[in-house]
Amino acid sequence: MTRAAPTPDTSELLALLTLRLTPNLGPRRIEALRRHFGSAGAALCAPLTRLRDVPGLDARSVAGLGNAKAAAEAQAELEKARRMGVTLLGRGLDGYPEALEALGDPPPVLWVLGELPELSVVPRAVGIVGTRAASPHAVSLTRKISGELARADVVVVSGLARGIDTAAHGAAVEAGGHSIGILGSAVNVIYPRENGALAGRLTLISEYPLDTGPAQHHFPTRNRLIAALSAGTLVVEGERKSGSLITATHALECGRTVFAVPGRAGDPRAAGPHALIRDGAVLTESAQDVLDELGWGQAPAAPSPDLPPAQARALAALNAPATLDDLQATTGLPLPELQTALVMLQLMGLAEEVGGRWARR
Repeated sequence: MTRAAPTPDTSELLALLTLRLTPNLGPRRIEALRRHFGSAGAALCAPLTRLRDVPGLDARSVAGLGNAKAAAEAQAELEKARRMGVTLLGRGLDGYPEALEALGDPPPVLWVLGELPELSVVPRAVGIVGTRAASPHAVSLTRKISGELARADVVVVSGLARGIDTAAHGAAVEAGGHSIGILGSAVNVIYPRENGALAGRLTLISEYPLDTGPAQHHFPTRNRLIAALSAGTLVVEGERKSGSLITATHALECGRTVFAVPGRAGDPRAAGPHALIRDGAVLTESAQDVLDELGWGQAPAAPSPDLPPAQARALAALNAPATLDDLQATTGLPLPELQTALVMLQLMGLAEEVGGRWARR
């Protein structure tokens, strides 16, 4: 039985993947080769004398081309991806997100697990990022904003990290929306591990081959993808020198809008957003602030759960994280009745207790 001949797209994808796996070639050099010769396939077949004419290629890069090992690894990677249900998208080929062209160095190949929504030049998507050690208030506000954006048919993009990222992804899919996780590892290596179940509800994107584990230098690099795949990036909490601020910088370089949530004066986690606001970021307290700035209409009202009176009063009082004493004063409910109402709201996934304070989920 003979194997079917590869289609032009498959052949070019394999060529791009071969270049991606060739030592000493990064995204810029691979794109220089593709543009110079008209395709990745033509670049791999080019003679040494013509390779020397490609701008930005040095002797080490040229020496690596035609590497039989890279070609074999690319073929194996392509077959493994097919077995695992992972889609590979090559730059310049159908399906590759137009939004990534805002970058100076879009990945030559993307690994995608799950359904990828359309990500046009300016996608209807918002990146939400922040610290892993988020405050209860920031987590609660992130969930509220993310859920409202999802109900407004906005794709929520984040990095699947602990803290703000997890809250943003979780609220988006719970609201019935679409959320994309950009990984600093392969799409089949979930980090952190406790987000495995959540990852199964997202579309996952990586620029790293299958089985690649997380590495510290991968995370700042992946942040540029979060920025480019979003019309705007919202920073909820983050210190002055943090991955969130790196993402905001990439967003500005892509011509995207930066949003920032103000925090408590003196809190190191508020230092990053405050610096961004001073530099012109859009001060953001709600999803409507984001929608107004981007011209995307009104946030639909959240569906009101049908609750018994005590639970409804307790939920209405959770506009911000509050202690039991605060809630008792606001609701006027006897303490035992209030505690029962809060526990029931917690069991329904509508409220949570963090650090002695109750907040809406």
